[in-house]
Amino acid sequence: MPLANFPQAVVCFELQVYHRPSDEKQLRDTHIAFSGAPQKHPTNPKKILLVVDPYSDNTFYYEFNTQDISYVEELANLVTMDGEVIPMARLWIKKKSIAIRSTPFVVESTRP
Repeated sequence: MPLANFPQAVVCFELQVYHRPSDEKQLRDTHIAFSGAPQKHPTNPKKILLVVDPYSDNTFYYEFNTQDISYVEELANLVTMDGEVIPMARLWIKKKSIAIRSTPFVVESTRP
């Protein structure tokens, strides 16, 4: 008899451990914080995606090089009514780094 509630494999996304900076004021002066749900880049292991509001209809995401991340803070997880959990994080990115902000949209006619 098969078990109905048997645990299934879950894709785990591990962030590299970053040490808390000794001087937080210097971190704020040299870095910018971005918050969202971190995701693996689909094709480039040296990049990370950060989805700003994963459950919104108007969401967007950032794409950062992993070498530009100096510190990561874990934030409270988001949980849906169905029990799906999405981990959230705050990434501290070096100022002057090149990143991409992408906003997906549906192409529709602009005429009324």
